[in-house]
Amino acid sequence: MSDTPPDPAPARQDAPTPVRGAPAEAAPLLDVRDLCVEFQTRKGVARVLEGVSFALRPGETMGLVGESGCGKSMTALAIMRLIPDPPGRITAGEVVFDGRDLLGLDDAAMRDVRGNRVSMIFQEPMTSLNPVFTVGEQIAEAVRLHQRLDRRAAHERAVEMLESVGIPAARRRVDEYPHQFSGGMRQRVMIAMALACNPGVLIADEPTTALDVTVQAQIFDLISDLRSTTGASVILITHDMGAVAEMTDRVAVMYAGRIVEEGSVEQILEEPLHPYTQGLIACAPGRRTAVRGEPLEEIPGTVPSLLERRGGCAFADRCKHVQPRCRTQQPAELRVAGGRHRVVCWLFAEGEAA
Repeated sequence: MSDTPPDPAPARQDAPTPVRGAPAEAAPLLDVRDLCVEFQTRKGVARVLEGVSFALRPGETMGLVGESGCGKSMTALAIMRLIPDPPGRITAGEVVFDGRDLLGLDDAAMRDVRGNRVSMIFQEPMTSLNPVFTVGEQIAEAVRLHQRLDRRAAHERAVEMLESVGIPAARRRVDEYPHQFSGGMRQRVMIAMALACNPGVLIADEPTTALDVTVQAQIFDLISDLRSTTGASVILITHDMGAVAEMTDRVAVMYAGRIVEEGSVEQILEEPLHPYTQGLIACAPGRRTAVRGEPLEEIPGTVPSLLERRGGCAFADRCKHVQPRCRTQQPAELRVAGGRHRVVCWLFAEGEAA
């Protein structure tokens, strides 16, 4: 089946410049404070998140970037309180949404928030959708649970949502099963399900994994358009620096379970401070175009094992600016640009320059 809807969105390079989110002084809608998560394994305790903090404001899109295994998806699961316990558990921190700490809610109260006020698009739609229920039944279930609609109204809402995400013949396809949809269309169904209850926060975890380039562009355009029409705040977890540049207002860079730099998209892409952020941008494929056939740059080494965390900066063994204290002391956070740009690196301690 074709992934292309009847009226495809224009190519991303021709899309209008997105409207940036809420001003920096707006009160946060979602405030994550010193979030810590660990997993018990046969080899010991793995600290997968250590002191993760960021704030998301109304109408804002924040990009969360970093290598695989750095903690991006785990941060999303912790916000949704979907960490499997055991073996994992949230050991510290707060996730304050609309004035309430989600980590302090009982299970019933959290179920009322999850999928209703805060929704998530998962990486792989085929494993997230139930193969024995139609896509319409799965969208309608969330609407009936949270919006208290009857069966007919919930079914109509499912049709409406499928139409809103560009699925052709939505009234017919609402009664089809996930296996009858292509990968791109299944991802559209996941987006429809996530937005069915008009959430305040949408978490998109690698929403274009395993999709071809054309469909990836359509999915990113779709999320951007739906953000503009619904006013939802978005956390976009992605490896696509092009999507970060086009869609986000702010960017947080993660490494080994910590946020090492955060700032506006312009600050991160044009004036990156942390050596890891600089390395990520240098690895972007677009940099090869300066000299035809030039190989990609790379960050040497690998992410350290979370079971073998030592004192000091986790990036020290891969950093070309490493200093002796980097291996023994965890660097403090420094805020620049009036506090709107923060970095955790010894290069900026006591006025030092990178």
